[in-house]
Amino acid sequence: MEAEKNKVNEQGSPIEILLVEDNEGDIVLTKEAFKESKLHNNLSIVKDGVEALSFLKKEGIYSDAPRPDIILLDLNLPKKTGFEVLHEIKNTPDLKTIPVVVLTCSRNEDDIWETYSKHANCYITKPVDFNKFINVIKSLNNFWLNIVKLPSAKEF
Repeated sequence: MEAEKNKVNEQGSPIEILLVEDNEGDIVLTKEAFKESKLHNNLSIVKDGVEALSFLKKEGIYSDAPRPDIILLDLNLPKKTGFEVLHEIKNTPDLKTIPVVVLTCSRNEDDIWETYSKHANCYITKPVDFNKFINVIKSLNNFWLNIVKLPSAKEF
């Protein structure tokens, strides 16, 4: 069936999604939402800010990590906060073009302001209800993977 095929980027490869999330329940929920949404893209998961930056910079065990086409970033992370990770991504020339979607539980107006001041592409508060969460993931899929033209990886 056509609708269940992997989304592909300009090079014909599946869309690479990096989820930066330390909460195991939210990881399971996100995987289920992607499954329920019929999203069969490559989902990589890291659980703290230091690990996220190692993945993105292809350091250590992540030397063969794929470059994400999009990053789903929680703010409340151990070792380095989501704010610190976002700041580093958006200030690194070969990473700054990767869209970063902040997907967090925080509804704090200061967090929203700080996130956008660090050049996040959007800020989404995670719904607690599973069906609403699935709708958020479907909306993310539709917007970021069907409507938006994502930049291809490029050496700087």
